[in-house]
Amino acid sequence: MARGSVWEIGVEDVERAGLSPGEARAFHAALRRAADAHLRKGAEAEIWRAVAEGGVLRPDHPHALHQLVYYSIYATWDTATRGPPPYWFPSPIYCKHTNIGRVLENNGFKLLGSSYRDPISSFGLFQKFSANHPEVYWSIVVKELSVIFHEAPKTILDTSDKSKHGGNWFPGAVLNIAECCLLPMHSPKRTDDSVAIVWRNEGSDDSPVNYMSLKELRNQVMIVANALDTMFRKGDAIAIDMPMTCTAVIIYFAIILAGYVVVSIADSFTANEIGTRMKISKAKGIFTQDFIVRGGRKFPLYGRVREGTPCKAIVVPVLGNDVGVQLRSHDLSWKDFISRAAGLPSRPYNYSPIYLPAENVTNILFSSGTTGDPKAVPWTQLSPIRCAADSWAHIDVQSGDICCWPTNLGWVMGPVLLYSCFLTGATLALYHGSPLGHGFGKFVQDAAVTILGTVPSLVKAWKNSKCMDGLDWTKIRAFGSTGEASDKDDDLWLSSRASYKPIVECCGGTELASSYIQGSLLQPQAFGAFSTPSMSTGFVIFDEHGIPYMINLVLAKWVCFLYTWAQLIGYSMLITRRFILMECQLTKE
Repeated sequence: MARGSVWEIGVEDVERAGLSPGEARAFHAALRRAADAHLRKGAEAEIWRAVAEGGVLRPDHPHALHQLVYYSIYATWDTATRGPPPYWFPSPIYCKHTNIGRVLENNGFKLLGSSYRDPISSFGLFQKFSANHPEVYWSIVVKELSVIFHEAPKTILDTSDKSKHGGNWFPGAVLNIAECCLLPMHSPKRTDDSVAIVWRNEGSDDSPVNYMSLKELRNQVMIVANALDTMFRKGDAIAIDMPMTCTAVIIYFAIILAGYVVVSIADSFTANEIGTRMKISKAKGIFTQDFIVRGGRKFPLYGRVREGTPCKAIVVPVLGNDVGVQLRSHDLSWKDFISRAAGLPSRPYNYSPIYLPAENVTNILFSSGTTGDPKAVPWTQLSPIRCAADSWAHIDVQSGDICCWPTNLGWVMGPVLLYSCFLTGATLALYHGSPLGHGFGKFVQDAAVTILGTVPSLVKAWKNSKCMDGLDWTKIRAFGSTGEASDKDDDLWLSSRASYKPIVECCGGTELASSYIQGSLLQPQAFGAFSTPSMSTGFVIFDEHGIPYMINLVLAKWVCFLYTWAQLIGYSMLITRRFILMECQLTKE
C-alpha cells in the first residue's frame, strides 16, 4: 500500500492503485513535480500540502491511490517526536473569513495587545485569553449569535457569591431560547425568506429537495405551541421519541417556546428504556411516530411507547395524514392534535413566547445508561448558547452554511445540531431515512451541504460499502466528528471525498453542553487528533484524589507554553485522544 518515500512511487504502483496506464503516467508526473519542489529533509508536510491543495489527488481517484500517496509521503515521519502528521493546513487568506479569524482581525490588538500577529499564529494566545477572561470572550460570542434577551443580564459572569463554584453566568437574564432561533436577525444575517430547513425523504432520492423558510417554520412552531396549551400546564415535561424529522424539530421548538420542558428519548430505545426515562423525568406526555421506515421496511415505534408508558401520546404518521396503528383511547393522532389549535380565538400561528430566567431548564437529556440507570441531564437556556458557540468557533458554522449531521434528539448531538444551525443563521439539512446508504450521500450532494457531521463507525460503513462512489461532495468545507475514536484511514477516505477538507474532532459531554477539546480551522489538523482545548476551556491535571499537584500545574503551564510557541512558528501541537483521555483528566474553568 505504501513505499518508503514519495520518490519510490513508480508508475506501476499508480497503475496497481487503479489508474489506467495513460492516467498513471500523467498522475506520476504531477506527483513528482509537487514532491521535487520540496527536496529538503523533513519536508513531508510541505509535500503533502502541495499534493492535497494542488489537486494532484482528486475525490474520484481510488482510495488505494490516496493511501499509496499519503502513507508513502509520511513513511519516514517520526510521530514520537513530531506528533501525528498533518493533512490539512489553514490558509493565511481564508483564515480571516472564519468566525474566530474575523473577530481577531477586528479586535486582535485590542484583546491581545502587541502580542497579536495574525489569526493563525495568535490563535493559541486567543484561546488562553478566552479561558482567562471569560467575561470578555462571552460578550463577543453572544453578539455573534442570534441571542435576544427579553431582559438583559446584569453582567456576563458574577463571581461575588463564593458558594457558587464557577460563578453565576448571565445573572438576571430573561429570554426564550426557542424564540432566538425563530426570528429574523441582522447579524447573523437571517430573514423570513431564509431557508431554515432543507430535507428529503428516503426513497425520493431523484426528487428535488424540499425547503422550509424561516417564516414557515415559525408558523408551524406556533401552531403546535397553541395546541400544547390546550393539553398541558406550563412547566410540564413533554417527551419526544421519534426520528430527526422536520416535524420533530417543530415539536422541539414549540415545547420550549411555550414554556414547557423537552424530554429527549432516542427512537432506538426499547419499551423498558422509554419507560425508565419517562419516570425519571416525570413527563406528562410524549410525541412519537406510528412507525420508523428504513429501507422500505416499517419498524414499530408507537407500539414500544404504548408498552413503555401510560402517558398520553401524540402520534405522528410516518406516511400520509393518518396514523397506521390503533391508538389507545387517551392518545391522539397528529391530525387531531393540530386541529385543537384551529378553534382558538386568535390565529393559530400567533403566539407570545414564554420568557423565563436564563437558568430555567428547557431540555432533559440522558446519559447512555450503559453502565447503570440513565442519569437525567438538565439543560438550561444557557446550554444552547454554549454548544452553538463551540460550533461557531471550532467548526466555523456561519450564516449561509448548510449543516447535516445524522443524529437524533434523544442524543446530545440532536439539540446541539439544532442550536448550532439556528443560532448562527445556518440551514439545517435533514434526511428522513437511514444515513447508511447511497440515498443519504446523494442528499448531501443535492442539498449542497457545506458542513457534514459524522460518527466514525458511520464513516467506516460508507468507506467499506463504497456506497458514496460517484457522488460530488466538494461543496463540503468542513466535517465534524464525535462519539467514538476515529480511524486514521477512514478519515483519510472521508477527507479525500471533499478534496481534503478538515475534519474537526470534538470530545465533550452532555453535561457540559459542549466539548472540552476540539480541532480548529485556524490550526493544522491531523487525522483522529485534537489540536486545542475548546474556547474558554483550560486544562487542569489532577492526581487520583482530585488534587492538582503543584508539579502538575507547572507541567500544564509548560504544555501551554510549548503549544503557544508552536503556534508562533506556524505549527500546531496536535494532541491525540489517547493522551488526553488516558494520561490526564480535564476540567472546564
